[in-house]
Amino acid sequence: MNRWVEAARPRTLPLAIASTILGNILAYVDGHFQWTIGALAILTTLLLQILSNFANDLGDTQNGIDNADRKVALRAVQTGAISPTEMKNAVYLSALLAFISGISLLFTSLQTAPLEIILGFLVVGLLAIGAAIAYTVGKRPYGYMGLGDLSVFIFFGLVGTVGVYFLQTLEFKLATFLPAAGCGFMSVAVLNLNNLRDLENDKKQGKLSIPVRIGKTAGFLYQKFLYILSILSFGIYPMMNFGVPPTFLQNSSMLAAYIPIALLANKLQPNLTPAQIDPYLKKTALITLWLILVFGFTQIFLSE
Repeated sequence: MNRWVEAARPRTLPLAIASTILGNILAYVDGHFQWTIGALAILTTLLLQILSNFANDLGDTQNGIDNADRKVALRAVQTGAISPTEMKNAVYLSALLAFISGISLLFTSLQTAPLEIILGFLVVGLLAIGAAIAYTVGKRPYGYMGLGDLSVFIFFGLVGTVGVYFLQTLEFKLATFLPAAGCGFMSVAVLNLNNLRDLENDKKQGKLSIPVRIGKTAGFLYQKFLYILSILSFGIYPMMNFGVPPTFLQNSSMLAAYIPIALLANKLQPNLTPAQIDPYLKKTALITLWLILVFGFTQIFLSE
């Protein structure tokens, strides 16, 4: 059992549900929230993340990315803890469970929605499952072309937040795209740290991640730029949603979320080794969830 828990990569799960929690909180602030929809949205997101992790484990080993040169964050198929056949079956099963959970979510939330909306969300759900698998699996994985950042921004930022907000409220709201983007930038920041950690091995194997394309030093600057964009996205939102500049109380509250990001950014330097970079993935994921919770409770307070 431990081998499957490790293959599911529990430290990635807080980040996975961050956008879903954010969408639920924004809907609650606007007076629309159902626990069943919220719980199903979180479950579906968790299953999609586990699917992505299993597929990544399988695909990176099959494509030679996870090989003997990888010394940090060893993978289950790479080490032989799980066979390729077992992992392939796990990918099929997790994809099926994610689909069932997603269908249950749509059935619960869109019973009164027009058919085109239902079909639209069904397509988005199928694309999310496909994206989770095709990131590293197949002959032309898009993650090896440097497109993983865009995919993560879309699905773990915009779709996760704005999509859940719609499922709760049955309406799109332009202002929600700002915190959704902020969550997306933080999610990309975690992926970029992963790619910075694996840069040298990825370069040898021809995986063209963003750090491979732009270099290690520029990759760390890109990392800090992502943090800045996230802070700006969350900071501008109250002015769009409430029509007034953030209050002193709100600014003070958000400092509790921004300061850990600034401290983290200051520690991330190009001279770090892969083993030194690795712990910052978990820290960034947890800080992202902390940012979402602080931001969310601040919005609840402002709305009352």
